[in-house]
Amino acid sequence: MEAVFSYIIGLGAAVMMPIIFTLLGVCIRIPFSKALKSGLYVGVGFVGLSVVTGLLTSSLSPALHDLVAIFDLNLGVFDMGWPAAASVAYNTSVGAFIIPVCLGVNLLLLLLGCTRTVNIDLWNYWHFAFIGAVVYFMTGESLLWGFFAAIVCYIITLVLADVTAKKFQHFYDGMEGISIPQPFCQGFVPFAAAINRGLDLIPGFDRLNIDSEGMKKKFGLFGEPLFLGVIIGCLIACLACENWDQLIHGYTKADGLLPAFANGNAEARQFTGGIPAILGLGIKMGAVMELIPRITSLFIEGLRPISDATRQLIARKFGEKKEFYIGMSPALVIGHPTTLVVSLLLIPITLVLAVVLPGNQFLPLASLAGMFYVFPLILPLTRGNVVKSFIIGAVMMICGLYFVTWMAGDFTQAAEFVQRIHPDDKSVAVPAGFQAGSLDFASSPLAIVLYAACRYSLYIGAAVLTLATLLLVLWNRRRINR
Repeated sequence: MEAVFSYIIGLGAAVMMPIIFTLLGVCIRIPFSKALKSGLYVGVGFVGLSVVTGLLTSSLSPALHDLVAIFDLNLGVFDMGWPAAASVAYNTSVGAFIIPVCLGVNLLLLLLGCTRTVNIDLWNYWHFAFIGAVVYFMTGESLLWGFFAAIVCYIITLVLADVTAKKFQHFYDGMEGISIPQPFCQGFVPFAAAINRGLDLIPGFDRLNIDSEGMKKKFGLFGEPLFLGVIIGCLIACLACENWDQLIHGYTKADGLLPAFANGNAEARQFTGGIPAILGLGIKMGAVMELIPRITSLFIEGLRPISDATRQLIARKFGEKKEFYIGMSPALVIGHPTTLVVSLLLIPITLVLAVVLPGNQFLPLASLAGMFYVFPLILPLTRGNVVKSFIIGAVMMICGLYFVTWMAGDFTQAAEFVQRIHPDDKSVAVPAGFQAGSLDFASSPLAIVLYAACRYSLYIGAAVLTLATLLLVLWNRRRINR
């Protein structure tokens, strides 16, 4: 059984999701050809999004690598990115059975009237498996405690998905009947709501109510995500040049080693610099900002027939008053202009914060592509306000850097275990002298609450988590019935 689920998971989101949506479409009586087309659109959307975020990572990495060397940014937690976190999640006994276990919990809560969300975002189940895997190793490879953490995370996420569904649907176009049961996004919601409320209490702050359309009107071309991408890409490229000569003319091996790389070799320098390379990085960053909204439209196009048919089926079976939500990936909405603008602005800010924050040991590089996923559920709270979203995002990144540093020891232990049983898996190969870290889910407040409760007082923490989760479920059931 474990081998079967490991094989299915190994297919990846681009293959899993078309199969899931096609089968789901057929089950709710959509013609096979239409269901297959919907599934393929979703699969193509995942492929396109992977290509574009890969472009962001591969384009930025050389410049960021040199920037780290030039400014001697020696931090002890190496950014493994989301592939390492997903590999740790799915290559344990917890991860192998996370899908059937969580689907069973989801079905039970639906039957008891404790949730409205049907979570079919199976690929992102790795978030639940990740916290389960970390707790599994932290408790001496206890499968019971690993599943406990994963299930608690899953239930809390379903409740939060129900609570945020209406605001999410009202804010984004074409999202009727959809909720987002992804714990990374949902983990920020309570804290973002508190910060947003605090900002509202500041006299005069409401005058800074600038959304993406307002930015375009106020700043013209400078307010466009495309143009901001070009500018920030060029700025990062300039900072990766060690001197004026490299900035203008570029670097070649014939130039000899530059001071920042004196202890290495000529191959150590990854970004050549020069006007063409600087402009090239700027154009690539602009391309990412422009292409993401176009690609996410494929998700929506593939989703719409499934969503419409599901609502019609529920209306026939349970009446108009019975409402369910289809739990989907936040990838559907990361193309919103405010998300793009704020995420792009936060990339250099987060790098600076990583260097200046006392006690932080994590320098995000590979994880920066995941910045877009911080904001899908923050924007409905701020109503797309760029200033508010930026402030909330900056606070979350400050906390997130410390969270990743805090969890690094147990993340490293889990990654080293997976590396021993899968020596060919390069995604979990931790460089010598470093610990492992990733912004993806490890920086989420929900992840750190679960981690801290199990790490520092296992039985008391488990009792508190159980009671809190039970109260949340009962409150949500009452809210649904009301």
